[in-house]
Amino acid sequence: MAALLGGAAAALLRRGPGPGLGPGLGLGAVLGAGQRRHRHKEKWATTAPRIPSTRLALHHFDTSYSLHLGELWPSVRAGLLCEQKYGALLNNFSAVDHVTQELELLNATDFVSEALQKAQQSQRGAAAREAVRGSQEGSVQGRTVIQAETMTQAETSPPFRASISPKIKCYTFPRGDITRFCPARPDILGLLGYYLMDAASLLPVLALDVQQDDLVLDLCAAPGGKTLALLQTGLCVSGGHLAANDVSISRTKRLHQILHKYVPREIRETVSVTSHDGRDWQDVDGGTFHKVLVDVPCTTDRHSAMEEDNNIFHKRRTKERQMLPMLQLQLLMHRGKNLVADVILDADGDAIEGRVTCSLNCWTAFAIFFRPSSKVF
Repeated sequence: MAALLGGAAAALLRRGPGPGLGPGLGLGAVLGAGQRRHRHKEKWATTAPRIPSTRLALHHFDTSYSLHLGELWPSVRAGLLCEQKYGALLNNFSAVDHVTQELELLNATDFVSEALQKAQQSQRGAAAREAVRGSQEGSVQGRTVIQAETMTQAETSPPFRASISPKIKCYTFPRGDITRFCPARPDILGLLGYYLMDAASLLPVLALDVQQDDLVLDLCAAPGGKTLALLQTGLCVSGGHLAANDVSISRTKRLHQILHKYVPREIRETVSVTSHDGRDWQDVDGGTFHKVLVDVPCTTDRHSAMEEDNNIFHKRRTKERQMLPMLQLQLLMHRGKNLVADVILDADGDAIEGRVTCSLNCWTAFAIFFRPSSKVF
């Protein structure tokens, strides 16, 4: 034992505790001196959460979403836990033709134009079937009143007109193809050719139906994918105006970076970028808009199920998560005040607000179209 401890330790062990050491401190003092740097070793059991936030999120989803989705939930859950597939939003401010050729060589296709073509084909097929049915039933005089009215509506209905800007193009790989897009490269002007984003994030931009001379507000704009998509239409610049806001200063900086990488300076300077609480927008700005897009804070289900970092289901963020529905409602109520009430934007004369989330929660995942003067219950 003495040989193993070394000369000094062996001497102390043979002599026993000296005058400066209390009983039983001879060997302990020697060993303790060598272990002093480990006295405050971090204990993982006290610092790490007992239950990971991702597991808490999945448990919440299993108990909540399974009730709403029923037998569809297992497949939805599997998709939630799969690697995310991105779409490549084409940047019309860059060398578009060259980028398009590269994406098509990778077997990627523009899902926006494909969906539009399918919708047009579907309507033409329905009109043809209705015409055949009408010819088989005979002349209008021989039909019942209901049949005559039905045929009259079908024959006089206008052709399919989807208010989707042809300038918005987003390339995706076919279903089952897990190929990843390469990082976009800058062109001769230093602008990146495409922006990688969740393709579903384009849907509210398409549904917003931006028209020429529209004043558009993207209230929760960061990190900037939807703002960039709105700029691709060209309608927010020539005659219209786009305002982009986000409550987070750090996320607003990210928005500035996206605009700098994808948009020419003369276009960037037409976009108003601010960092205000969306609930106070009417007080700090006071402007009114034809269209308001609100990507409200939510549980971001995929991130919550996959990532521990900045997870909304962490125990320290419990109160924040519980207050999300109230925050969403407040944003929704305040946005109605910013809509122009006397501008006809659709068949019903409604100003339009699009409200979107990244959650499957039935209480938060919806878009609402309403009259500015109506009350929200």
